[in-house]
Amino acid sequence: MARRSPRTRTLPSLCPCGGGAYSSCCGPLHDGKAAADPETLMRSRFSAYALDNSDYVLATWHPETRPQSIGTESGLRWTRLEVVDHSGGGVFDAEGTVEFRAHYVDGGRPGVLAEKSRFVRHDGRWVYQGEL
Repeated sequence: MARRSPRTRTLPSLCPCGGGAYSSCCGPLHDGKAAADPETLMRSRFSAYALDNSDYVLATWHPETRPQSIGTESGLRWTRLEVVDHSGGGVFDAEGTVEFRAHYVDGGRPGVLAEKSRFVRHDGRWVYQGEL
């Protein structure tokens, strides 16, 4: 699985996704542990965006919908995550959805990205399929 991006200099004590300590929340996933469900994967992807870890974001994207690369926008800072709803993604499910709001600041202006995402199992691991 993906290693931390070289651009990530200092790891936070609190997880960007709001789930507690980074070392016991998204940190293990960024180090290669498989996500237990779509919500956990979505939270870890948000944290990866917040920490500028594009390697992880790409590694957890389904190969059929994954872009070649993702750009990082200077001045954009992801600040907070709200999970609105989720469905599926249980032990015996092959897919699940997560609806969320990702808050950010861009050039000093606050904004919100709202999305309902589809996650599927690929090679035994949850991956991001795309926006619904």
